[in-house]
Amino acid sequence: MGIGDKMRGFATSAQDGVKSSTLSLMHISVRLITGLFLGLVLGLIGQELLGYGTFALIFVMVVVIGLIMKFMSGWSMGKILIFDLICILVAMLLRMYILVAP
Repeated sequence: MGIGDKMRGFATSAQDGVKSSTLSLMHISVRLITGLFLGLVLGLIGQELLGYGTFALIFVMVVVIGLIMKFMSGWSMGKILIFDLICILVAMLLRMYILVAP
């Protein structure tokens, strides 16, 4: 085995490592963004209904982000994106209901 084969193996393993770490980072960031939006929405709904302050809003957001990160840890990227799509469709349905309701 020559130096060229060793360098090729090193380059291949480095490329595979970068690919796996990039996918892992993207998976974590998508879960974090999903949790952030759901936490913000649920926190604002609770703030309007119950009238609690900013500290409780931030607390609800952090708790929801943690729950979403734990809940979606075993999900693939496709499942997370489908969940996001369903959440967007439910939000649009609620917005339509609010606009139409007297």
